Amino acid sequence: MNAMLQSAWNRLSIYLPILLMGVLALGSYWLVRNTPIFASADVAAPPTHEADYFMRNFSVKNFDAQGHLKSEVFGTEAHHFPDTDTVEISQVRIRSVNPQGLVTVSTADRGLSNGNGSEVQLFGNAVVVRQAVVDKGVVVQPKMEFRSDFLHAYLETERVRSNKPVTLVRGADTFTADSMDYNNLDRQMQLDGRVKGILIPQPAK
Repeated sequence: MNAMLQSAWNRLSIYLPILLMGVLALGSYWLVRNTPIFASADVAAPPTHEADYFMRNFSVKNFDAQGHLKSEVFGTEAHHFPDTDTVEISQVRIRSVNPQGLVTVSTADRGLSNGNGSEVQLFGNAVVVRQAVVDKGVVVQPKMEFRSDFLHAYLETERVRSNKPVTLVRGADTFTADSMDYNNLDRQMQLDGRVKGILIPQPAK
């Protein structure tokens, strides 16, 4: 009997490593099947050039820290694009006021403003009009008017630029050029390309 048990044990010991490996494999398979899967945190998708909000027949006012009106924007429709933080405005009209109270009005068929409204690109029938500067009833600086198919207005730095043909009316004088860069703070005007001017003589005082 002992010989039979010894023989059976010897045969079992031969297959014992295989049996243990099988048990371990089954255990590993069970663990894999029953281990909960933790979903990775959703990665924020990059913003696309699709409007995240819009306005119609609107008016938006912007004030400085002292509560003084800096600008007011009108339009028939506006769309904000988060990827570029810009606002596209149809039939745009912007009334801006500098710290000295000088008013500038910008209009166009379409406008593209940056996020904080400090600059706007005007497309189609673009017009920027700066009112005359009057001191004690005397005109120190005449009214200025810029007209072009495209104007880039920097409202805070009081600058107007264009790489398109432009017409400038300053008081009674008229100038045309292929491009323009005007800085009201520095009182500097640069006209490039085919520049033409019509100067109207002022009446003798």
